[in-house]
Amino acid sequence: MGNNGFIDITKQTERARLYFEDKLAFTVGPVELKGMLEDPTVQIIDVRKKEDYDKGHIPMAISIPKKDLENNLNKISKDKINVVYCYTQQCHLAAKAAVILAEKGYPVMELEGGIDVWKNQYQFEIVS
Repeated sequence: MGNNGFIDITKQTERARLYFEDKLAFTVGPVELKGMLEDPTVQIIDVRKKEDYDKGHIPMAISIPKKDLENNLNKISKDKINVVYCYTQQCHLAAKAAVILAEKGYPVMELEGGIDVWKNQYQFEIVS
């Protein structure tokens, strides 16, 4: 740890490179996802509560709340890129869902910023 309580990143450049390569490989931004909406090889999964999905979700998304994920794996394809999202950048439901899916052998990515960034920052369409 450095004097400021953080890792001394001046000696961690290789670790940083690996982290950011992984981050780029397993996350997708809203603009990129918007371009993937009609791609038949992509499945978008909303892991928020069902009632929040019903109020508004990303077009083409299916609802599988994180708490129900393991009981609904039959609705998810191992032949598609599964993009999971939740509420905000600070919400970890999507990341936790992504870990479960990856452990079970599903190709998975996480939408950066969740529906909050999709809807409020980019003002992309949501449907209900």
